[in-house]
Amino acid sequence: MPRWRLFFSQFLRRSSPCTQAVVVTIITFCVVLPLCCHRLLYSYFFIRSMYLDSMSEEVLHESLARGQAALHFWQGKPTSAEVPSRFSDVTQHPELLVTVVTAHRYEGADFHYLLQVMQQLHGILRGCGEQRCAEVLVCDVESGPLENQDAKLLEPHFRVIRPSPQEKLSNRDQVNTFEKEKRDYVFCLRKGWELVKPKNIIVLEDDALPRLDFFKVVKDLLSRRFALQTLYIKLYHPERLQRYWNPEPYRILEWVGLGLVGATALLLSLPYWNPCSFTFTLSFSHLLFFTLYFMAAAELLGRHYLLEVRRLSPQLYAVSPATECCTPAMLFPGNASLRVAEYLDGSFCFKGNAKDTVLYQIARTTPGERSHSVEPNLITHIGAYSSVRTNPARPKLL
Repeated sequence: MPRWRLFFSQFLRRSSPCTQAVVVTIITFCVVLPLCCHRLLYSYFFIRSMYLDSMSEEVLHESLARGQAALHFWQGKPTSAEVPSRFSDVTQHPELLVTVVTAHRYEGADFHYLLQVMQQLHGILRGCGEQRCAEVLVCDVESGPLENQDAKLLEPHFRVIRPSPQEKLSNRDQVNTFEKEKRDYVFCLRKGWELVKPKNIIVLEDDALPRLDFFKVVKDLLSRRFALQTLYIKLYHPERLQRYWNPEPYRILEWVGLGLVGATALLLSLPYWNPCSFTFTLSFSHLLFFTLYFMAAAELLGRHYLLEVRRLSPQLYAVSPATECCTPAMLFPGNASLRVAEYLDGSFCFKGNAKDTVLYQIARTTPGERSHSVEPNLITHIGAYSSVRTNPARPKLL
């Protein structure tokens, strides 16, 4: 018998592990995953040309509806003169202070991002009962000719802080948008500390919508030992940048570990449950194949969707070394916010060197300083229209 016939008869018969591996691979990656994942935004199988525009418009309409609902909510809410507000009076030395940084938006004003965020915070805080989860400040850094109307609407309900005329005057020198954004951020960091002297500070940008378990997870994070030795903890990282195929070393280890666990569990279960009559065994070659198989499946499906399983409990949220982008939601344990303000004061920001990049470099190069990220995200970034960058006519999700 010719050698090629002998090869095919031995390795490509139905009971051969080689044949079964080829069939499983083709069915998984050419049939099952494309059918299941073609509408998943952060999957490699997502069909952008078919779904991106419609999904982007749907999200914009939902955000606009939430913004208008939030506007009506705050307009119809009794002022503190009529009904005393629980949140307008800020107590001293709280366990946690949340400072929401905001400015007037020249684009996307109808979405009322700030009002959406504050309505969500209001609901979560009321759910904490008599014992407050946190104190809240709104830091309005608007210095242009137009007032921040959303911040003014919130004044009867929350403490709103602004730069004094003297502080505005001292900060009127012409600087680029990124440097101005950094200076505003530093002002809010320092002002919140001076007014309240909190044990820990969270700074939210006005388009960072907290999730319902926000304070439960933050409380768990602050109870962990690492929190005492970190400069900051990032509570958000863009979903499109959460893939395994990434320069972050810990993700590669997580990826390989996931593949090994999945492969081992599958091969150990086959002797007890094997409806497809597979002939795989717990050998090195089969373990290697299924490790790569599960790694490829996890990456193509989308790591973002696997991370969602961790939302089952605050204790399951993962903490890892901080990534570079971005700063919509930052937790500063202890008096770290003062150190961050000093570090940022010593740096000049510009395009390509915004405050998130500066903070990342400081944490990496300053002896004794560390920074961390939490996964999955604790906030949803709803700001389709940026306040510091040029916006397209209709923003897209990707």
